[in-house]
Amino acid sequence: MAAHPVSLFELLRSQPIVHLRAEMPGDVSAREALLDAAMGPGRVRKSSEALRRGRLPADGLALVAETEDGTLTGSVRLWNVAAGERGGAAVSALLLGPLAVLPGFEGFGIGSSLMRRTIAEATFRGHDAIVLVGDAPYYERFGFSADVAAGLTMPGPFERHRLLGLEIEPGALRGAEGMIAATGREITSEVIAAAA
Repeated sequence: MAAHPVSLFELLRSQPIVHLRAEMPGDVSAREALLDAAMGPGRVRKSSEALRRGRLPADGLALVAETEDGTLTGSVRLWNVAAGERGGAAVSALLLGPLAVLPGFEGFGIGSSLMRRTIAEATFRGHDAIVLVGDAPYYERFGFSADVAAGLTMPGPFERHRLLGLEIEPGALRGAEGMIAATGREITSEVIAAAA
């Protein structure tokens, strides 16, 4: 028996309406649950997590995707780092991650929308480069490549071919070598009190 053709109306109706917005302090528990569901408990042992631990995301660069009923379906955050050095000076960049979509909401373009929006926001805020550890076939469509991050390393174990970079400003990572290090604001009791 042949399947009946799906109308455009049925197709559009099956896709959730999702809005992107800045992450807010009240999103913490939903975001952590989303990350656990999407990435599993091993996510906290990754090299990238060591750079994020105890730090705040870069200003204005923590975004979420949310359905009309308030379900958090996606999250992305960027963090201030030094992407090695060039000529003895630290190379300012952002570390992207994690990017996650709630299981059951994959395939609707939520991750791609978050990526495009966060790159645009980083550009608007004057950042020159973004680095990440991820799957090249996915991130190459946004302009990331292993070539521009070839001189960089991560703290702890990582897979070399998964360390990718995006030069928002052409040449921003050219000649950068060495360890990626956290430079963002640390979480302090004053920061926690201000967010409450």
